[in-house]
Amino acid sequence: MSAAPRVVLRPAAPGDRDRLLVWRNLPEVARWMYSDHAIAPDEHARWFAGALSDARRRYWVIETDGIPVGLANLYDLAPEHGRTSWAYYLAEPSTRGQGIGAFVEYWVIEHVFAELGLNKLWCEVLVDNEAVWKLHEGFGFQREALFRQHVRKDGAPADVVGLGLLKSDWARQRGASRGRLTARGFDLPA
Repeated sequence: MSAAPRVVLRPAAPGDRDRLLVWRNLPEVARWMYSDHAIAPDEHARWFAGALSDARRRYWVIETDGIPVGLANLYDLAPEHGRTSWAYYLAEPSTRGQGIGAFVEYWVIEHVFAELGLNKLWCEVLVDNEAVWKLHEGFGFQREALFRQHVRKDGAPADVVGLGLLKSDWARQRGASRGRLTARGFDLPA
């Protein structure tokens, strides 16, 4: 078994602002976001300042072998309800297909349930992004909603899948998910 890339999620910092703007405007990233317009530097600066100061959000830069390659985040963090929403993207095309997204998913799930002590992790995925919603389902997420014509992409209505994972779901799925990642050579904390 060959070693997988070393993946680390580190808190986003002020020095990441320009990198995130470039990433967010990449067509292969914008394609899967709710908004797909070109984001101007001033719009991004306002968003970034708010993102780093909002107690209901957390952002991590995904690094592979020390190189920044993507972003993961929690949003609508609601400890009073025991839940949060999440999303991530890999901006560097060379990282796709290596299991890095699966590692990020495992890491975020563990963080939400083990470290934050929440009961539910939620996400929304464009229905056309089948690879991602199937990845989520492989980690135990269940489809809870289909939001018909929920957003506009390229001027046309697009459907969105809502998926949820409960802490009890994860307790049943964790071993299998962990086994798949360790079989690929990822070094996971205990």
